[in-house]
Amino acid sequence: MKNRGNRPTKAGFGQGLLQAGKRQLKVVVLGADITQSVGVNLFSEAFPERFISLGIAEQNCVGVAAGLALEGKIPVFSTYGVFAALRAADQIRVSVCYNNLHVVIGGAHAGVSVGPDGATHQALEDIAIMRVLPNMTVLSPCDATQTEIATISAIEEVTGPVYIRFGREPMPDFTTDSLPFIIGKAQMLRPGSDLTIVATGHLVWEALDAAKDLETLGISARILNIHTIKPMDEDAIVHAARETGALVVAEEHQVNGGLGGAVAELVVSHCPVPMAFIGMRDRFGESGPAPLLMKMFGLTAHAIFRAAKEVIGRKQHFS
Repeated sequence: MKNRGNRPTKAGFGQGLLQAGKRQLKVVVLGADITQSVGVNLFSEAFPERFISLGIAEQNCVGVAAGLALEGKIPVFSTYGVFAALRAADQIRVSVCYNNLHVVIGGAHAGVSVGPDGATHQALEDIAIMRVLPNMTVLSPCDATQTEIATISAIEEVTGPVYIRFGREPMPDFTTDSLPFIIGKAQMLRPGSDLTIVATGHLVWEALDAAKDLETLGISARILNIHTIKPMDEDAIVHAARETGALVVAEEHQVNGGLGGAVAELVVSHCPVPMAFIGMRDRFGESGPAPLLMKMFGLTAHAIFRAAKEVIGRKQHFS
């Protein structure tokens, strides 16, 4: 797949929200005093009568969103992922998920690639928290184009609560509108027979780069883009484990409780194979340029390449 240029995934969220707002008059957007920073300024400028700024009051935003959903609206609430998933976790659990309300939550600034904002603003635990909530759909698109599609799908195709994870810094934009996107269905972006790299978010591009390097060693790597963390495409992952016999899971998130944990829970029950995990190792991030932080914490194609070689070695001795 070819990088058409770098774009922040928050731009895709903003475009998707704008397009859905044009088609769905029931869409109402709630802001938490950071409208442009999370990509909802396009909607607020186009539909000011359907945009409500509630200030830096994330828990209140969720309560208002729940009330709007009960009245037949489709509320979209967006703020930094650390505030949406952690600060408002109780309100999301009780007011939204318990009532199975169609509230769409945009978790911006996900991962360490938000850069200079530092540890307090880098969402690295949001997948773990959101995926355990009953009724919650969790989306983690891989680039700006897919984020736009995922946002529209979350608004128009889901009936319960949705959490969409996206970032701030420009990242490779490589998918196209013609690539089929179905919530709950993984995308095989590259076939392979020796191992499978299961990736989500910004690390999907890194996985594709790693696969090219592995090919020079004669290692055939399958790439699965898990844009939907929940409901997970169990069939695709179990099938990949059985066919390739080894997995590397890559995510810009804590290893504990994230995509890696979800995949391990599934694989151990159906087809145990050697696995390796790329992600944050039980620590907070730091401030700095996004590329430097990604390299510092091993969230790169090179780290995936090394993990793949290691897991291939274990595969040869696995029985």
